[in-house]
Amino acid sequence: MGFSRLGLSDSVMQGVEAAGYTVPTPIQSLAIRPALEGRDIIGLAQTGTGKTAAFVLPLLHTLSQGQAKTERKRSPRALVLTPTRELAQQIHAAVEAYGRYVELHAIAVYGGVDMQKQLTLIRRGVDVVIATPGRLLDHLQRRSIDLSAIQVFVLDEADRMLDMGFIRDVRTIIAALPATRQTMLFSATMPDEIATLAAEVLRNPETIEVGERRNPVEAIEQHFYTVGQEAKTALLLHALESERMESVLVFARTKHGADKIARRLDQKGIPTTAIHSNRTQGQRDRALEGFKSGAIRVLVATDIAARGLDVDGISHVVNYDIPHQAEDYIHRIGRTGRAGAGGDAVTFVAREDQQFLQRIERHTGKHVQVKSYPGFVPPAVQPGAHAHSAAHEHKGFVVRNASGQPSGSHHRASSPANTGTHKQPASNLSSGSYGKASSQPQSGVNPQANSQRHSPSHGHAAPRSERGARTQTGPGRHQGTPAQKGPYTQPLSMAQYGAQASRTSGARAGSRPQSGVHGQSGVSRHGTSPSNGGRHKKSAASGWQKPYGKKKKRAPMLAVRKKSPPKKLDSFSSNTGGSGWSNY
Repeated sequence: MGFSRLGLSDSVMQGVEAAGYTVPTPIQSLAIRPALEGRDIIGLAQTGTGKTAAFVLPLLHTLSQGQAKTERKRSPRALVLTPTRELAQQIHAAVEAYGRYVELHAIAVYGGVDMQKQLTLIRRGVDVVIATPGRLLDHLQRRSIDLSAIQVFVLDEADRMLDMGFIRDVRTIIAALPATRQTMLFSATMPDEIATLAAEVLRNPETIEVGERRNPVEAIEQHFYTVGQEAKTALLLHALESERMESVLVFARTKHGADKIARRLDQKGIPTTAIHSNRTQGQRDRALEGFKSGAIRVLVATDIAARGLDVDGISHVVNYDIPHQAEDYIHRIGRTGRAGAGGDAVTFVAREDQQFLQRIERHTGKHVQVKSYPGFVPPAVQPGAHAHSAAHEHKGFVVRNASGQPSGSHHRASSPANTGTHKQPASNLSSGSYGKASSQPQSGVNPQANSQRHSPSHGHAAPRSERGARTQTGPGRHQGTPAQKGPYTQPLSMAQYGAQASRTSGARAGSRPQSGVHGQSGVSRHGTSPSNGGRHKKSAASGWQKPYGKKKKRAPMLAVRKKSPPKKLDSFSSNTGGSGWSNY
């Protein structure tokens, strides 16, 4: 059955024929006839089945019939409420295309653009308003738009309104509409809250359901490929190069991820752009225009575009990140295979995506087969990547456990065996970071430990146990047990420790010894050896003290030292209008 048998007016039929449509889809065949009779409609159909024409054509017919009786008023007579800007633009384009032979004026009202232009068009008088909830509420608060003359009200993508948190705004807008009107509600699913809303605002509606809500369009071929999270971009590149994928829509979970994928593909010479909520309206328009014209081969989008895109000829939909909700999967892949055309849906499944894959299987009631992509070999992991990740670099430090090995956490271990864990600057752990390394072993330093300390293995210092053990300890804060601070020998008595301290101070009075202050290890607690610029000294009473360098000459006893005035910090005051810490 063609459109001519549905009872549409001649002017509307001319627009349909000019648009190139001859055979209506199932949802159009079932919804248009009762809508022309003035009945309220609940239309439940999958994405891509032609729901837009199912309410636009009867809307245009109703307004064209009343046009001859009354002159066009300033107030609009039809309102279409939709969740996204892209949908508002596409519905507005459909009204303009089907109604080209009907003397009606339509306007798309959405946020992200200058409101002044919208105000100018509204003052001139409009018949059809296609709006998003937020911007329409702005106009209602300004009293720049009057909804008291609305004859036809359409709530499109009602379940998406609920998902995006617009349901309260929808109720506020419905309260501003006249009680006597025709209401049509279209949705892909029917959650309980939407069913409650439909029972409140519709009068004896005609419910029309096409297809199974849980199943995607049959014309779409679904493919699931197993791949590691780090190899998804490589697999996407391989698929784009090996298959004939002309117009590809890639879905990412986050806005940052969408931008990252688009940059990577663009660097490989594949015309790509991203679209998400952080893009300005101009950027989104240019991206969609380039994608529709074929200048852009790949469009990377977040779920904001899952129901906001109406682009003919999308050959492939790629779920780079599998959606958390099974309903979003149905809406995503519904961007291809539209109006009975064929399409392919490709989903990448990583190990951590198994639970989301199970949700899709439960929702559709079908078991999916996950397989390896033919001819794809995941890129090899770099040789140093494992060692680098094992070291757990964190804010310029490498966390190591009591044995000197990199620990598996960024935090200090709390177990008794790891009490001696300390952080060492990553810059001091690389090869040659101890200063000028001598080819000859230093006196008092274990030659083997010295060679290990300067070896470039993995870019890190050798474990403490391999650098040489501390052979002597005093009663200061560096006492410990082998389980706490590495290998130790029997601690010295007080007399022996005092004698050693005297010998050490005497040696310093002459020339600084090359032996390390830790005995045989030759490594200070800060990762430097005294012979290579070490700056720390030790006393028997208080352990480590502040650094010392060259001894300065003491001022004469009778000399009076000049005291410089204390430095004053810039005050932080919000009353002065300053920026506070302006130097930062």
